[in-house]
Amino acid sequence: MDEKMIEKLKSQKTYRREPLTDTQLLMTITICIFMAMYVLAMVFLKGGFLHPQQVFDMLNDNASLIIVSCGLTIVMIGGGIDISVGAVTSLVVMSCVMYLNNGGNIFVSILLALGIGLAFGLVQGFLISYLEIQPFIVTLAGMFFARGMTTILSVNPQKAAHEGFAKLREVKIEIPWLGYYAKNGNLVPARMELGVVVAFACLIVIFILLGFIRLGRNFYAMGGNQQSALMLGINVKKTRFLSYVISGVLSGISGYVFMMHTGAGNATNAAGMEMNAIASSIIGGTLLTGGVGNVAGTFFGTLTLTTIKKIVVSSGLREPWWQSITTGGMLCFFILLQSVVLGYRAKKKKA
Repeated sequence: MDEKMIEKLKSQKTYRREPLTDTQLLMTITICIFMAMYVLAMVFLKGGFLHPQQVFDMLNDNASLIIVSCGLTIVMIGGGIDISVGAVTSLVVMSCVMYLNNGGNIFVSILLALGIGLAFGLVQGFLISYLEIQPFIVTLAGMFFARGMTTILSVNPQKAAHEGFAKLREVKIEIPWLGYYAKNGNLVPARMELGVVVAFACLIVIFILLGFIRLGRNFYAMGGNQQSALMLGINVKKTRFLSYVISGVLSGISGYVFMMHTGAGNATNAAGMEMNAIASSIIGGTLLTGGVGNVAGTFFGTLTLTTIKKIVVSSGLREPWWQSITTGGMLCFFILLQSVVLGYRAKKKKA
């Protein structure tokens, strides 16, 4: 072989396909399961599953859950937990409804929602990060406090009667080319609420934060191994504090989106939302041990959870306990799947 050929071979770049990270692998599994589940529902159950509006209805009903799940994903990636998000959402809804009904301003009501969420994030983040109190205990206390404050504001349901807010609620984004023709021959365009746009905006911002900003990488490092994060010069206390602050702010945004969807406040609003948010995050590939997760996976985890519930209802099992049973079964399945997949990868790497 002459020298020119040798130089040519040396100059050629060899490309090696990098394996998927744990986060990417678990997210891919979730997306595939969601798509397979939805396609099977379209084939066997048909009905609303054949119309794109079904997907938009899922987004409209769960926009606030998507936002809360994004905040919880950040906390869980950092190795923490926040079970107060549902109660904070409920407090925000009741506070904003009562403020608007007493002649309040829409812009100020948005600031009120953000302020309540930020206050919970700051207090809980400080107690967990700087006083080193267990996250479960702190956020449990936050949950009880928020539920109690919601009840103090009003025991009875309160409907938002503000004229400007009513007009804001009526804003819908119509997509005619994704609509369908009703039996009378009229075109019914696909409709998406304004809250879904807010949810997607939050998703994009958090996705960029986790994937392309140093703070996001610090969350992964802290959740993966706290001692290693300290050795890398990461301020673990500050990073953990910021994760709870972000979660609190997103809970405030979620509360306002929830209010835009329902138009009313109730002491039982968003009951169980924290559990659904945890389930969505886990199904989306976020590990409770920290260091692994992605909001894109959480988004599909939310859709998977909602699709399961709709399949159960469409199958004729309309009793609420069937939805709880299937949710619990699906959660156990994904936890087991994560354990098997990651365990197999760990053995393969050692081999």
